[in-house]
Amino acid sequence: MTVERIVRIVAGFFVLLSLGLGVEASPLFHNANWLWFTAFVGLNLFQSGFTKFCPLDTILKKLGVPSGGTACS
Repeated sequence: MTVERIVRIVAGFFVLLSLGLGVEASPLFHNANWLWFTAFVGLNLFQSGFTKFCPLDTILKKLGVPSGGTACS
């Protein structure tokens, strides 16, 4: 498993989880403020496409996870 795959998996999981917790029609609904977390993840992915800076990418590389190219792009 490479850094790039882990970043995409974690980002997708966070988006789906926060949507589940923030959308009233969801059986997991907790509070609509969870949608702010969805926006944060989306903004982070958007900016990393331009800057190639991704906090999770940095953390995973420091933990020794192998990289297969550029993450978050």
